[in-house]
Amino acid sequence: MSKVKVNEDLCIGCGTCEAICPSVFKMDTEKGKSTVIAQECGDCNCQETIDSCPVNAISFAE
Repeated sequence: MSKVKVNEDLCIGCGTCEAICPSVFKMDTEKGKSTVIAQECGDCNCQETIDSCPVNAISFAE
């Protein structure tokens, strides 16, 4: 299984990822950036989340 990651340098904190996949992403209110809280996409689609990020800050880790 591929792991997802958030590039904090690119993240603008729009919250789209958390809205699409709240079981994997959460906004860090102190940083104003998204963070990965789990690697199991479960009931959401991580690829949809990656594709929906307006600044391409989310990707699958190598």
